[in-house]
Amino acid sequence: MTILHNAADVLRCFGTGCSDITVTEVTARLGLPKASASRLLKAMRDCGMLETIGETRRHRPGRMMLDLAAAFRHSSGLIGRASEVVAATTRRFGHTGYVSLRDGREVTAIADFEGTNQLRVVSNIGRRLPAHASSTGRTLLARMTDAEVARLYEGHDDLPALLARLQQVRTEGFAVSTQETTMGVEGIAIAVADPATDEAVSLCIVYPHTLVTPGERDEMVAMLGEGAREIAASLGDAAFTPPLLKNRIPE
Repeated sequence: MTILHNAADVLRCFGTGCSDITVTEVTARLGLPKASASRLLKAMRDCGMLETIGETRRHRPGRMMLDLAAAFRHSSGLIGRASEVVAATTRRFGHTGYVSLRDGREVTAIADFEGTNQLRVVSNIGRRLPAHASSTGRTLLARMTDAEVARLYEGHDDLPALLARLQQVRTEGFAVSTQETTMGVEGIAIAVADPATDEAVSLCIVYPHTLVTPGERDEMVAMLGEGAREIAASLGDAAFTPPLLKNRIPE
């Protein structure tokens, strides 16, 4: 099991803003002897989990990881249906969209749809964000009880403020993030779940902060919300809350 754990730790390195890694960096990050790190990376190359970049000594995830990621997405009906909603919203408004999952205190996109507008947010799939400081993360945290959030965020600097923000998400049915993780970028998100599999995903659209009015923002929220509502109705997600919109431009 130690080898499997070490291999998993190597793969986790790629989820922290790192696209490639060397034996020396694995040694430093994981605290492994250099010879052990070298043998581990070779074993991972041999089985297709890693591959080297050209003639360099840098390693990146192997193509087997792409196959596994695709298999994961296709195995979940919720992810597939959420992807359809986000893709349709991206096509209509031209802004980049994501479907994201929460992993502990972090959230990461597992499907992305690049926008078509001339000025748009560049897709950055796989980037891990702090759940409490992102619209996607807050929509997923809001599905938890306050007690569950308090346990997860024990020692957090301002837990009462976080709980208040999550209550606002529960009331309004969506979350907005304004230049929290990326300067000049705003995001809107809505979460939906499949009670049968205990999966929850967040549907998100991101866009340049200065280009979208509150009314236009609510047009996007409305489209995401209608798609999420249909998913919730078909899967029996009783915890889903339709978004409350104040600025929507009349049709």
